[in-house]
Amino acid sequence: MSTGSRLAPVLLAVGVLLIAMVSYQCGAALAKQLFPHIGAQGATACRLGLGALILLLLRRPWRRSRPGADWRVLWGYGLAMGMMNLVFYLSLRTIPLGIAVALEFTGPLALALFGSRRLLDFVWIALVVAGLLLLLPLRGQAHELDPLGVAYALAAGVGWALYIVLGQKAGAAYGADAVTLGTSIAALLAIPAGIVHAGGALFSPSLLPLALGVAVLSSALPYSLEMIALTRLPARTFSTLLSIEPAVAAVAGVVFLSERLSLLQWLAIVAIIVAAAGTALSVRKPLAEPLAN
Repeated sequence: MSTGSRLAPVLLAVGVLLIAMVSYQCGAALAKQLFPHIGAQGATACRLGLGALILLLLRRPWRRSRPGADWRVLWGYGLAMGMMNLVFYLSLRTIPLGIAVALEFTGPLALALFGSRRLLDFVWIALVVAGLLLLLPLRGQAHELDPLGVAYALAAGVGWALYIVLGQKAGAAYGADAVTLGTSIAALLAIPAGIVHAGGALFSPSLLPLALGVAVLSSALPYSLEMIALTRLPARTFSTLLSIEPAVAAVAGVVFLSERLSLLQWLAIVAIIVAAAGTALSVRKPLAEPLAN
């Protein structure tokens, strides 16, 4: 097999992952506009509930049986997705988008560290850590960060790590239907929390266009694209490539939410992007063949 043919699946995985990151962070910025009306819990319910409905209508997974597939992996994947989304949106109530994603990234970073064996792997991870330290306001500004918001973001990191590990297993067992079924399970966790918090406001017709935008940009599109990458890349590589996410979030915060970044934080973004690019170029082979429909 030629070098080009071996590299093609990796480039595809990296490309769709980049699109997923941009979509996800644009959706998160959009979701903050729902917070004054239905809170973070309601925004999560709209995102996952409508996202699951869209995916169910498009994929119709009930037409395909999966005999012998491990349903426990699927439920673990779905519940991890639901928990990750709920606590992440709770963190966005009190801390900036870029900072929240940087803290959340501790989950994928831990996976990358645990799965690293080569010296070059640690070089890229060290560059990511340096970038995150510059991105976080640790120099005299830490008191401005809400402790509860930080705790929620770190909890989202745990959910993100579980999402990666269980998502690979669910994708191997259920193919592309794993995203649809997993998002539906996540919605079962988020919707009751949204109803308890927002009540009837959750079903306001005036919020539907905004809620649909959040569902598509933050759930239906990025999770479908991430599953393509998850089944083509090792967990360590996938986790390290996700280091671009804090940089994308920081830019989205500047563009959509008027959040400000210092020169050091911009340098951090550059460092993180360089590390992610280095990781992508050092991938030796894809994890698996393309997903079955």
